[in-house]
Amino acid sequence: MNSTQMLSQQPASRLDKLAESQTLAMARRSREMTAQGIDVVNLSIGEPDFEPPGFIKEAACEAIHNNITHYTPVPGFAELRAAVARKFERDNGLSYKPEQIVVSTGAKQSIANVILSLLNEGEEVLIPVPYWVSYLELIKLADGVPVFVPSTVHDNFKVKPEALRKALTAKTRMLIFSSPCNPSGSVYSREELQALADVLADFPNVLVVSDEIYEHINYLGAHCSMASIPGMMDRTVTVNGVSKGFAMTGWRIGYIGAPLWIAKACEKMQGQFTSGTCSVSQMAALAAVNADPIVVEPMRESFLQRRNLVVELLSKIPGIKCNVPDGAFYVFPDITHYFGKAKGERVIRNSSDFAMYLLDEAHVAVVSGDAFGDDNCFRFSYACSEAQIRKAIERMSAALAQLN
Repeated sequence: MNSTQMLSQQPASRLDKLAESQTLAMARRSREMTAQGIDVVNLSIGEPDFEPPGFIKEAACEAIHNNITHYTPVPGFAELRAAVARKFERDNGLSYKPEQIVVSTGAKQSIANVILSLLNEGEEVLIPVPYWVSYLELIKLADGVPVFVPSTVHDNFKVKPEALRKALTAKTRMLIFSSPCNPSGSVYSREELQALADVLADFPNVLVVSDEIYEHINYLGAHCSMASIPGMMDRTVTVNGVSKGFAMTGWRIGYIGAPLWIAKACEKMQGQFTSGTCSVSQMAALAAVNADPIVVEPMRESFLQRRNLVVELLSKIPGIKCNVPDGAFYVFPDITHYFGKAKGERVIRNSSDFAMYLLDEAHVAVVSGDAFGDDNCFRFSYACSEAQIRKAIERMSAALAQLN
């Protein structure tokens, strides 16, 4: 036996805690089918089908021409951190100093920094259901204990204060949620956030991570940040970025505004993982956050039209229960009507069966609800053209009609 044969090919046990992202897995499978010549409508990935505004691209080109291409400070360029602080004041009524801002390689890293910096083994994290897939996996990686707070389509997938209070214990360290929400598109109003804050007032040691990456894709006309609720600023981490609102997914820029001690902890964590993020992307993000959000209004209007189309068309499919989401670019319909139904020997027992049935029979890629903590639903992304939406729902309707 040579040395190569003796080498262990077993990865570290911490990887056993992590599940593969089902959104990325479904996107990969749909690409594989497309490469085989199959016409797949991919509704699985959360990526705007727009391009960044021209002035953002120009800022990136200017950065390259000016040789802004070297290592960057761990928490981000001072100029960008100051601009993010101004953005928080302008758009959200939040007064952060630049040293309270940490810029990261996407909002996912921002959230990872927060969780890994603040969570000790055995501490509980409340996760309203449905939730973005990576929340759970990052909590598991940090040896935290996830505690799920339920909601349903009948509640517009928003947690009620009494449910939050019931879930809180002496071991609770953190509450993490998104508004607008991925996957449900739900948006918490100021009154609803105030009601949750009233409950949290009795638990002063609980921190809140408020993921607001879909802030600019909001159909209610006004976004409310949790940190703007009286008493919440000093215990809330506000997560945001430019990926969704400015169609800059590949630029990988996210950021937080946080109490100074948390920002410093995240800076220390990031310093050992990635250091400062891409210099060119930071200069492009500077142009984005300095801009009046009105520049992305046409994109928001387009998403609103698509939302209306999706809800209208899905409502015509028997058995699908779909609320009207107020933000993001997803719907999260309840499909329990189809559980137990079959085509031949193929039986739909859960949301994974449902999603795979649509992929195989209708060539439509969606994500099963169990990835987001709710096995009664599935996620449908309408970040695609109206023609693709119509094609997808027509195929879905035909495939589902074959179940009995």
